[in-house]
Amino acid sequence: MYRLFAALPVDPDIAPGLKALQTGLAGASWRPERNFHITLRFFGDLGHAHARDLDDLLGEIRAPGLEVRLEGIGWFGRREPSAVWARVRETDELRSLASQCERAARRLGLPADRRNFTPHVTLAYLHGTTLQEATAWAETRHAYCTDTVWADSFHLYSSHLGDGPSRYVAEADYVLGG
Repeated sequence: MYRLFAALPVDPDIAPGLKALQTGLAGASWRPERNFHITLRFFGDLGHAHARDLDDLLGEIRAPGLEVRLEGIGWFGRREPSAVWARVRETDELRSLASQCERAARRLGLPADRRNFTPHVTLAYLHGTTLQEATAWAETRHAYCTDTVWADSFHLYSSHLGDGPSRYVAEADYVLGG
């Protein structure tokens, strides 16, 4: 079985600014720089044949390269925050790419993603962090913003669980532009 997701890699020019945000929040399990990405669609656990079919379907996606800019900070979890993240400015091109990944999942027979697409880069998973702590942390960083960078590819990643942070491996690359 492969635990798979499609994502845009984070440009190396943006990563140092994200790392600088990773401080001062109780209960935060900060993500290593190598794990920074912008999830387009999480597919879950798939067997070898389905993974191969998914690779073929993602390879059929035709989308232009796109501009990526991070602006703002947020968190998941209304009463009990579970993660903090940097917001990715949503564009028509980004939403279209995510929608095409969703269509590939549906063609493979996977159920529709129940969550709304919220483009972001996860900075930390939270354990026991209060809503007040997450709110205060985010408010002091609300003006976070990066330069615009160009994304010319996305990847199919596998996720490997173990001691410490998950390890992500780019299993396949897909070129954008056209």
